[in-house]
Amino acid sequence: MKTKVEERFFEFFEKWMCQLDEYLQHLRRASEVYGAKTGCEHEQELQASVSKVTQHYKDYYTIKWALAYEDVLAFFCPIWISPLENAYSWVTRWKLSAVLKLVNSIRTNDVLSSSLVELTQEQMRKIEMLRVKIRLEEEREMERQQVAVVDTKMMELVRSVVRVKNGEEVRQVEGLVQVALKGVMVGLEKVMKVADYVRLRTLKGVLDVLSLLQCVEFLAGIGMLQILLRQWGKKRF
Repeated sequence: MKTKVEERFFEFFEKWMCQLDEYLQHLRRASEVYGAKTGCEHEQELQASVSKVTQHYKDYYTIKWALAYEDVLAFFCPIWISPLENAYSWVTRWKLSAVLKLVNSIRTNDVLSSSLVELTQEQMRKIEMLRVKIRLEEEREMERQQVAVVDTKMMELVRSVVRVKNGEEVRQVEGLVQVALKGVMVGLEKVMKVADYVRLRTLKGVLDVLSLLQCVEFLAGIGMLQILLRQWGKKRF
């Protein structure tokens, strides 16, 4: 049976993905007609498209954090995504390094158009610096997650269970269990939010390096990847 948080986020996520698909189609059209239009008006149109997509991602995290406050475990065992999508997740959402690999894939394979193939040496250097920084942050947040789960409260809980076996008051230990579990939930929520902040910084870091048209194509690539993973996951599972 779904919890209230699972039901609410399941419904939100379905609508969010549909909206993402619409934005993806708009981005692709904007990229295709770029060569046919010139001037500030079209650049403003492209910038508006990029802003809509980035805001769409921010809205996702706003809702996610609000519901995670009620039930954070729902996001560590998400029912709204397939096992295939979950396999590509890291601390409740997409892997940070996957974004940077996508930039390189687009650059080398020309999956959308020629714009990202034209990355300058300076852009490539900045992307590589960002990749190294993000890799370190990924490793650090994984360590934090482990610490959040196995902290002093959990160790105290283990000692309490031992005392119960030795005949101490059960009610007292039940209280300690609730305190320990609450501490774990708070820790997991913090880890999730920190990981999400790193994701948003990664996205912003890449967009800051790319040109306007490159941003359009990059965001279209991210959207395409998410939608295809979802379609494949639903067919298989």
